[in-house]
Amino acid sequence: MKFLFINGVNLNMTGVREKGVYGAETLEEINRQIAAHFKGDECEFFQSNIEGEICSALHGAKADGIILNAGAFTHYSYAIRDAIASLSVPVVEVHMSNVHSREEFRHNSVLSAVCKGVVLGFGKNSYILAAESFKL
Repeated sequence: MKFLFINGVNLNMTGVREKGVYGAETLEEINRQIAAHFKGDECEFFQSNIEGEICSALHGAKADGIILNAGAFTHYSYAIRDAIASLSVPVVEVHMSNVHSREEFRHNSVLSAVCKGVVLGFGKNSYILAAESFKL
């Protein structure tokens, strides 16, 4: 299978910001571990702090499944929501933290309704669990 892992706003700061929430490993380190886990599959990784670039990555996806951690865009980006809705490729929404145990504004996602599913609260393993769902 071919997976596209998309990380959104501020996730380039993983390992630096809020280590108690996101852990001490960088996004690059996490991506290497994901690729090692799926060594028989093709894994592509993309990160941007720019909403339009994420939409373009979704539009151009050549993958069997997309794993998307949109970061804070999850809560208000109708542009990303509409990009997901336009795809025939399934998308799983991912969050490393349990957003429901955090601030109230994080409890709502405008993306979930157009995604195949949502995996949250398992740290870096949320990405692996989301990708494994495509193999079921």
